Amino acid sequence: MRPDRRVLPTVIGVSVLTTLAANVAVVIAHQQTKGEPARRDANERYVAAASGSRLSPAPVAPLQQRVTPKVLVAGSGPMPLEALSRLRRIKGVGAVEVADAAQAMVDGKRVGLLGVEPSTFRAFTPKPTAQSDDLWRNVAAGDVAISFTMGSDGGVKLGTQVPVGGQARQAQLRVGAYATMGIADVDAVVSRATARNLGVPTGNAVLISAPKVKTDALLKQIRRVVPKTVKAVEVSPQIDAPKAGGQLPAARGRVMNVQQVRTVIEAARTRLGWPYVWGGESEAEGGYDCSGLMQFAFARAGIRLPRVAADQARAGWVLPYEKAQPGDMLIWANDPTAPGYISHIALYIGNGRMIAAPRRGTVVQVQNVYLRNFRGAIRVNPQVSARIAY
Repeated sequence: MRPDRRVLPTVIGVSVLTTLAANVAVVIAHQQTKGEPARRDANERYVAAASGSRLSPAPVAPLQQRVTPKVLVAGSGPMPLEALSRLRRIKGVGAVEVADAAQAMVDGKRVGLLGVEPSTFRAFTPKPTAQSDDLWRNVAAGDVAISFTMGSDGGVKLGTQVPVGGQARQAQLRVGAYATMGIADVDAVVSRATARNLGVPTGNAVLISAPKVKTDALLKQIRRVVPKTVKAVEVSPQIDAPKAGGQLPAARGRVMNVQQVRTVIEAARTRLGWPYVWGGESEAEGGYDCSGLMQFAFARAGIRLPRVAADQARAGWVLPYEKAQPGDMLIWANDPTAPGYISHIALYIGNGRMIAAPRRGTVVQVQNVYLRNFRGAIRVNPQVSARIAY
């Protein structure tokens, strides 16, 4: 899994990596205080201890009711007030949340970053993330929360100070939590106050929840009311695990041919022994992560895949494991901070074996297929894959 470059660069237009202007003097670097209570439950082990600083942490409202974001809308500048008002009035829209969005550098890694209001944005996140009061108090106090995979596989340690900002100027922020937000484009979240200090564009992103409206219909309505320079994309949907013994779809020629399957597998084999590198997708990064390996291998057969596992899982039909064939991808939901979110992917090569880039500290290798947290096999449809690859 890697930070998704699918939406934020195209949504925002020109990357703001070179324009972020962090004001180091006004960003508070927190220090852990002694005598703080131990974590209360298993979820809290992904949250750093409450921060002590020269300023009291900002108050955060308790969670009232969670909502599911369906569409992310964003542009290079603030969303016009009239457009925002019209978005709220679309039939079926239940909740709208404004945020600040940018591509930024976090501990030397290029990621999608959001500036949010912790009291209200928390309702749009997966249950374990939404329910953690300490997590959102840390964000409100000036910490950065990063995705679980960026922490575990990217090697960014909880509670440490890391540089956040643009390529020219950065500020030191504490990693206050591992918390996947369930949005494939976002691997880092700060408060809007911190985002302003970092120079992130203000109010240029909107999350929309409309649980009873079909996504395609909602996207059409959104595109009618926002400026043409603003982009709207579906937030990564949940993948329904298939039932054993189900009927296979009628492919009607919309699958890879034998030569393409052979090419994908042979290409993946040429990467055996290369190190796992979070965000790696070519020799330039010195290694590969799980979805970077898939994108590399399928590209050799002329097939465009999206960049992250959560989106690659949408590149075809989801099948039960016993129906898997060589050339299918296999998917897992291993992220404890976002249950159901697809966070790992591998290439099935037959006979219970797969080629995978497992995790930090390993290399690309052939493994036995394991079924813990397994969510299905993906029979790639090249046409669908190309459409969602942007």
